[in-house]
Amino acid sequence: MWNNNLLFVISGPSGSGKTTLLKAILKDKDLKDKLRRSISFTTRPKRKGERNKKDYIFITEEEFKKRLKEKKILEWTKFLDYYYGTSLVDFKKLLKEKKHILLCLDEKGAFKLKRLYPKNTITIFILPPKIEELKRRILKRENKLDKKQFLKRMSLARRQLKLAELYDYRLINKDLKKTLKDLKEIILKQIKHYGRCTLRAIDR
Repeated sequence: MWNNNLLFVISGPSGSGKTTLLKAILKDKDLKDKLRRSISFTTRPKRKGERNKKDYIFITEEEFKKRLKEKKILEWTKFLDYYYGTSLVDFKKLLKEKKHILLCLDEKGAFKLKRLYPKNTITIFILPPKIEELKRRILKRENKLDKKQFLKRMSLARRQLKLAELYDYRLINKDLKKTLKDLKEIILKQIKHYGRCTLRAIDR
């Protein structure tokens, strides 16, 4: 029997601030006891300050492909030559808890969960205030990017921004404090509204 879990999926281009918002929401005094984060696998190298099993679960490409072949990954994507995915085993464990689940996924993962769990998946897209600001944030965070990598990130970002209208909610992250407040209001409203629904997966 599924519990009454809601799945809050946060997406946005690199540099939109989605990871910062996700971490802040998990620490919020009104939400920290209601939410659990689903931590993704990734094959990319660990960045400075990141912690294994806290930010991502860092594994080799060989291990990722092995899990994929064994159908142990719920959803996955390849982004800038690295793989990212959600563990099916860990996801099922989270469903057994009486908590709602917070995921940070790209559009492919967001739409897959929306298809599998249409009544319980809430998709939220984080937009930058302007494309110029997104460029600035990417360059500030990734100061070792070469021109080819930067152009590739910007191309992906423009593609992602075109899909923003397909999400349930869109938040423009011009001011982090305000965006965090708006995100919190969305989550609390959905928890209150869907409090009695039951999560049921449809056939894949």
